[in-house]
Amino acid sequence: MKEKYWRYSLIVIILLMGVIIFRQITPFMGGLLGALTIYILVRGQMGYLLNKKNMKRSIAALLIIVETILVFLVPVGLTVWLLVDLLKNINLDPQTFIGPIQQTAEAIKTKTGYDVLGNDTLSFLISLAPRIGQIIMGSISSLAINLFVMIFILYFMLMGGRKMEAYIDDILPFNDKNTQEVTNEIFMIVRSNAIGIPLLAVIQGGVAMIGYLIFDAPNIWLLGFFTCFATIIPMVGTALVWIPVSVYFALTGDWFNAIGLFAYGAIVISQSDNLIRFILQKKMADIHPLITIFGVVIGLPIFGFMGVIFGPLLLSLFFLLVDMFKKEYLDSRNKLLLK
Repeated sequence: MKEKYWRYSLIVIILLMGVIIFRQITPFMGGLLGALTIYILVRGQMGYLLNKKNMKRSIAALLIIVETILVFLVPVGLTVWLLVDLLKNINLDPQTFIGPIQQTAEAIKTKTGYDVLGNDTLSFLISLAPRIGQIIMGSISSLAINLFVMIFILYFMLMGGRKMEAYIDDILPFNDKNTQEVTNEIFMIVRSNAIGIPLLAVIQGGVAMIGYLIFDAPNIWLLGFFTCFATIIPMVGTALVWIPVSVYFALTGDWFNAIGLFAYGAIVISQSDNLIRFILQKKMADIHPLITIFGVVIGLPIFGFMGVIFGPLLLSLFFLLVDMFKKEYLDSRNKLLLK
């Protein structure tokens, strides 16, 4: 009885402390998951430097940290700087984006007689511009903190290396075969999403920018940037950007560009999205599209932006564990009953 009491008391204490710690580190979840993602991507390089080149672990870890900064953090920093530079004029002069909205509202009023923008609505939109700037700056600050946390944690993950992985394998409640299957699933999905999602976003943004350039869309770079991020949104995707632009052209009477951009988006952008996703999934990990879609829907509210990677992983692991339970217990029980 005493041993059971100690065991269950220890489990309760661990769970309570785990919940407290998890709640406190939630703001840094992006950095933690980012470190795990990059570790999975570079663990092979770390093994090569240690085993083939006979480097000291600390030197190899520092080299990989430098590689991470150059390959990942520098492009992210340049992207954030580009976004801030593009939005700078909007923060300084709200009329730069209120003007097109007014034109669209006037076109709707002329065609339907309905006044979309009253005085109160217009005042609200003007007052909203500084708030958007504050939200963006707050998000940039949070991103900077999480990037620092990511680098800090990644270094210690690289230093821990195989010992850390062996410790995690020991505490997983599976036999050796199932543990290997779970870890392989994690590595495969994280690697495929971490490489495939940014690659898809860049390709889709580039394809969309060609259409924006051909059909004379306003602020091509900003629309291209938004299109890149729209690729991670399930089901609607890039249509969230090019459809409103096409509608804007139609409301302002520019039917040539409206029809042209809509056709380009429906035929070229959307179909290239399906084609590229299919190729990437077959090359990296054969994940069912429904797992990707619903995984992102589940993952974004839980993990934030990193949910595009860890949402599908969570859903895939759920089905993997269900399949393990079926094979280990249900199938074995059915065999015994048949005997």
